[in-house]
Amino acid sequence: MRLKSYIAPSMAEAMQLIRQELGDDAIIVSTQRAAGGKGVRITAALEPTETDELPGRWLDDEPAVTPVAEMVRDAFVDHNLPPRLVEALTGVARSCGLDDPQAAMAAALENHFVFAPLPDQSAPRPFLLVGPPGNGKSMTVAKLAARSTMKGRRVGVISADNVRAGANSQLSAFTGILKIELITARGPETLQRAITACQGQYDIVFVDSPGLNPFKQGDLDYLGALVESANVEPILVLAAGGDPIEAAEIGEAFGSVGATRLLATRLDTTRRLGSILAAAESAPLMFCDVSSSPRVVNGVSAINPAIMARMMLPTPASEEQTMIQRAEASHR
Repeated sequence: MRLKSYIAPSMAEAMQLIRQELGDDAIIVSTQRAAGGKGVRITAALEPTETDELPGRWLDDEPAVTPVAEMVRDAFVDHNLPPRLVEALTGVARSCGLDDPQAAMAAALENHFVFAPLPDQSAPRPFLLVGPPGNGKSMTVAKLAARSTMKGRRVGVISADNVRAGANSQLSAFTGILKIELITARGPETLQRAITACQGQYDIVFVDSPGLNPFKQGDLDYLGALVESANVEPILVLAAGGDPIEAAEIGEAFGSVGATRLLATRLDTTRRLGSILAAAESAPLMFCDVSSSPRVVNGVSAINPAIMARMMLPTPASEEQTMIQRAEASHR
């Protein structure tokens, strides 16, 4: 299989380059925001010809339907993934030739998405957490700050949320417990000054932003001004369990102003992950961390394809235990 990466200002321009060089048979392997949040980076592949010497699993144009692949497909459908994404991921699961459903699902996820956890010790640029209102940005900032503080790092926290009433009260309560000074900024210019003042003082800096409407151009323009004001990396914070189509539009909107990664929240209160996969694909965004606990300490953890597969496809042992519990409950 021939692989090549392309960087272009937009998805459409990148796809045009791919079609020109690799042709219409090219397969998109992964997509991500280019460095600095400008443009996209797409890795494309060209399937081997009949004369290429490659493992036998790649020689079948249409891999046979297997129980493992169908189990993976059923799980994707149950998680409300868009139909096109279901078929794309299932195709990879069929081609990989793995006998374990979780391993096949993990292979499909790794093939289609990029996983890049946030550092917990140091970072060259501050992380600006962005997203719609009510998705848990302030709490996530507190959790990330707690994680780095427990690593013994110097952590800076800035609040640029000057929209929501009492926006800083919740965050200041947690930074006070962590003995971290909460720095406030009331717009792009003050945010730039605050970040400049933080340089050299902290190992890692997290910035909370106001919850903004992704479907309102004025809100996106304001967020764009915050992003442009300083050298920050925007991270989309999005609660799991939403409508996949709307989540895809939200991901695309925040991706348009430079978001590079997606941090999913409320995994402890939802059963379906289709919305966050749809959002990550549409932007495109890299998966970084997840929040699956209301606790601040140990409240966020890195995500990778294997962990996500376990979340989406229970092991046979856990399924058996669930059946036993249901049977016991029915006899009570």
